[in-house]
Amino acid sequence: PEPPEGGWGWVVMLAAMWCNGAVFGIQNSCGVLFVSMLRLFGSSDDKQLVFKTAWVSSLSMGMVFFCSPIVSVFTDLFGCRKVAVIGAAVGLVGLLSSSFVSTIEPLYFTYGIVFACGCSFAYQPSLVILGHYFKKRLGLVNGIVTAGSSLFTVSLPFLLRVLLDSVDLFNTLRVLCILMFVLFLAGFTYKPLVPNTKDKEGGKKGKFKLPPAKKICNFSVFKVLSYRIWALGIPAALFGYFVPYVHLMNHVKERFGDSVPEEVLLLCLGITSGVGRLIFGRVADYIPGAKKIYLQVASFFFIGLMSMMIPLCNVFGALVAVCLFMGLFDGCFICIMAPIAFELVGAQDVSQAIGFLLGLMSVPMTVGPPVAGLLRDKLGTYDVAFYLAGVPPLIGGAILCFIPWVHERQKLKARAKPVDGETTEKMLENESTLVSDTTEKPAKELDSGF
Repeated sequence: PEPPEGGWGWVVMLAAMWCNGAVFGIQNSCGVLFVSMLRLFGSSDDKQLVFKTAWVSSLSMGMVFFCSPIVSVFTDLFGCRKVAVIGAAVGLVGLLSSSFVSTIEPLYFTYGIVFACGCSFAYQPSLVILGHYFKKRLGLVNGIVTAGSSLFTVSLPFLLRVLLDSVDLFNTLRVLCILMFVLFLAGFTYKPLVPNTKDKEGGKKGKFKLPPAKKICNFSVFKVLSYRIWALGIPAALFGYFVPYVHLMNHVKERFGDSVPEEVLLLCLGITSGVGRLIFGRVADYIPGAKKIYLQVASFFFIGLMSMMIPLCNVFGALVAVCLFMGLFDGCFICIMAPIAFELVGAQDVSQAIGFLLGLMSVPMTVGPPVAGLLRDKLGTYDVAFYLAGVPPLIGGAILCFIPWVHERQKLKARAKPVDGETTEKMLENESTLVSDTTEKPAKELDSGF
């Protein structure tokens, strides 16, 4: 059915906005939790303390994306509502169990895997369900929804700082469980307008039969060359993407001590990221087709440049300016992910296209922060880590530049094929009419002769 462009879709938009806020607000505020974990679980004898602690947040963010191909399959099979509700419940269990550990190692499982997997199952349906309700306004709606994470990223660091100072890390995690419980309730609003595979295969009265493997894992999206380039360029750009979110707080503490409010930097990232999502989400609606990619190219260029400038900032005000620009283009990159996926593969395959891409993104996002932590442990400073973190976005952005040209060529080929088919059909029809005419004429002559 044609998307209604509103109605119940506005309620779905608010629920999806809360989902983005709860999931990525907690993930992006990991820098504050990271400093608390260093203090709680660390010892002066541990020479790999930063490296080991960085794995908790890094594994969590990586698993959110790593599970995405599996989530897309479940979303196609069972629909957005069931997957989102179950995912939020699993995330709630993982976060709650993380508040009862006594060492850093169990957090790898409870926070890094269980909580993150639940977040992944709750997050991806929030992107897919929007396409059921919006088409013309999809860029704007995606901008509003993804701005939810910015809103939470702005407010959570200050709330976490107050909670950590007053009720310690474990009780802080229990308070965050409230966000996951509300997310659990929000999932019930995802009323589907497009039937899922279960409904198609089983019907209303029939029993559900598992569809063929080709339908479950739709690898046909990789036949689209422009999508393959996109699925290569985005992960290539993200090796350094998550490094500032994990290590920036600790870098500021080491360079400026306790004399500056380091949470202000996350505030700047969050505010301008939200502004960027709203602005560029709307701008994307006016940019035709795959040319939306150029917005991501520009965002990666500036993100890489800003990351390289972090070590050069010897004044706290300069760091604030860097974070303002970084947040703005971070918002640009994120808000147009779904619209670009719709452009490259179409609405039919968008769920698994997004899932595969997010799964590929998980590897660089998981590896980047621990490598930066290892460099810090070896060199005693974060400078080299931030310089290197700025290189992958520049490389990834250069790869993405080819997509609009490739996509246009694919569209021209696709248009040419039906035309060729029509002309051959007409030629065959003409031939058949000629043959029939030649056979009918002798018959008529015979009839007239008798």
